[in-house]
Amino acid sequence: MLSVCPHDCPSCCSLVVTVTDGRLTSVTGNPDHPFTRGVICGKVREYAERVHSPLRVLTPLRRVGPKGRGELVPISWDEAIATIAERWRAIIATDGAEAILPFSYAGSMGQVQYHAGHPLFHALGASRLDRSICVSTAYAGWRVTVGAVTGNDSEQMVGADLVVLWGVNASYSTINVMTLVKQARARGAHVIAIDPYRTPTAQQADEHLMVRPGTDAALALAVMHVVVAEGRVDRGYVERATLGFDRLAEHLRAYSPAAVAPIVGLDADTIVRFARRYGATPRTFIRIGIGLSRHDNGAMTCRTLACLPALTGAYAHPAGGALLASSSAFGLSNAAVERPDLMPTAAPRLINMIQLGRALTDPDLAPPVKALYVYNANPASIVPNQELVLRGLAREDLFTVVHEQHLTDTTDYADLVLPATTSMEHTDCYKSYGHFYVQLARPVIAPEGEARSNWAVTRLLAPAMGLRDPHFSKSEDDLIREALASGDPSIEGITLERLEAEHSVRLRIGRPYLPFADGAPTPSGKVEFLSETMAQAGLPALPTYTPLVEGPEHAELTRRYFVSHGPATLRDYSWWSGLTMREARAGVDMLNKTLVEERIDGLTYWLAPSRAAVRRRAALPGPAYLLPNYDEYLIAYRDRGSVLDSPPATRGAVDEYAHHLVVDGKVRGSWKRTLALKTATVEVRPFRPLEKNDASALAAEAARYSRFLNMPVTLIARPGGAAR
Repeated sequence: MLSVCPHDCPSCCSLVVTVTDGRLTSVTGNPDHPFTRGVICGKVREYAERVHSPLRVLTPLRRVGPKGRGELVPISWDEAIATIAERWRAIIATDGAEAILPFSYAGSMGQVQYHAGHPLFHALGASRLDRSICVSTAYAGWRVTVGAVTGNDSEQMVGADLVVLWGVNASYSTINVMTLVKQARARGAHVIAIDPYRTPTAQQADEHLMVRPGTDAALALAVMHVVVAEGRVDRGYVERATLGFDRLAEHLRAYSPAAVAPIVGLDADTIVRFARRYGATPRTFIRIGIGLSRHDNGAMTCRTLACLPALTGAYAHPAGGALLASSSAFGLSNAAVERPDLMPTAAPRLINMIQLGRALTDPDLAPPVKALYVYNANPASIVPNQELVLRGLAREDLFTVVHEQHLTDTTDYADLVLPATTSMEHTDCYKSYGHFYVQLARPVIAPEGEARSNWAVTRLLAPAMGLRDPHFSKSEDDLIREALASGDPSIEGITLERLEAEHSVRLRIGRPYLPFADGAPTPSGKVEFLSETMAQAGLPALPTYTPLVEGPEHAELTRRYFVSHGPATLRDYSWWSGLTMREARAGVDMLNKTLVEERIDGLTYWLAPSRAAVRRRAALPGPAYLLPNYDEYLIAYRDRGSVLDSPPATRGAVDEYAHHLVVDGKVRGSWKRTLALKTATVEVRPFRPLEKNDASALAAEAARYSRFLNMPVTLIARPGGAAR
């Protein structure tokens, strides 16, 4: 049977699944899919373990203990829906509908289940959620230059002479692209990876340009400087399809390789060689990752990269161009599934999801958020300023409902938990942000326990709240048909019946797909080197490099707040901050002397006097690791991901949360924080007791952790029988 991966990943892989006696027994890639070609990641290959996990929520649950403890008891669906309706009606009566806030994101990327709650909360007049946590910055920058979040088809890179993997660890985050990269290389392509780290992708490239984090725009501007100065511009393309070249050429004089080299951490000769190779032919394909937008200059970085293929005419070449994401190529009707027309005439307030902690704790917010409905998301773990989020979730006057597949950090704070289906248990239609195929997935197994899909729960809540719009009587098939009936040329001829027969259908966009061959859907109709939109917003009209607020140009901040995206050695610290190795080691030694050691249940914690909060410094085998990100504020994570505000009141508080790692006989913390460790044998104490405390059960559970961690694992059983 065929299915589709629901995760927030550009590949949106087509899957072949095996079901035995009603249980999912294997998940593999579909070799017949033109893009994914049978290749899937290890996480999805083990998807059966997620579906049939002993941690699945199987019935509605009601909180019976303090918030944060996760003490829940089963109740019926009827009681759950009645309770929600009663509480929401009371809140609307006293504070208004805006006191209700939905919170959802990309837990399921199918068009029906992703948008399932939107019509309900629009019709209620609830606060709207600005879902900005991931791609908003990158997409905004890309749109300024080319008008739409799309680009040349990655499948076309196989004919390229040069493939640039810019800020994307494709070997892990979009593995199907690596299949295409290998095909391109087999045909003679040169592969360059641009990344601050020596990632597995960088190791497989012909060249690795290790730029400093946040300086990608400066490198791109230096490349454009060389391309223009040496006459490597495609004049025909520039004249017919772009706006503002003369202004750009003048602007680029400030970005010579010599001037940019100390900014990006590369020598000028390396920049020139890269620029000449890029400008030698329009048969160049750039695959861009979202990660390089995770800075305060991220949008401008993406805008700048979008300019490169326009200078060389690569956008118009069948084997060239660039792709950040393919999202806007899909002409499905979002309005059919979101139903914004159900909102009141005066649109309710908009709350940015990354400011959830503020929204839940701000005493001046009117009306206050009194009800939170969470689906497709785990805000207690993913939202910035976690301590503030947890403080808000702990409010006794906040009525929180979480629709979830498994117990999570957020369900620990829920008043009600509703059991959710997985992608293997409901119908959905999928688009991708990495390729150009629409896919349909049907249930391959019955729902576990009493689990219900997002849309099924919306259909229960709507009548309970007195909503009578016919939309809430529609089936998943009805919604898919309406989304496909948008009239957009890209999905002409794609129907539910056709998807039922073929499972995956390519958009009607032609081959090769060259969306910017003769211009772009910007206000001028051209690729905009010069943007009036940016100028009107008070921002630079031309691509510009702006140093990071906490970047290497600010020496004092750099010495104090070492920025890293994973376990970092002293060499990393030296390279990022501009310090010598001796200076870096002295700085780390001085830092360590300022922290106060605290031992709690075998864990070493460090108190930073400047904040008087519990911090932990990991002491693992190998190089001197700094975990996780900032040298003065080493964050101590509780074993399920929560930040500790202060030393636990009791010595047993830390050990209440499991997934401890034990290295060389000593507890070293949570496995979530030490995935860089690849050699030591690790003992894992599971969060939930095993059903059977015998040798085979322990071995099976250890093998599961071993596959996940990619290292040898020994499972530890607590005295008295149950594993911990």
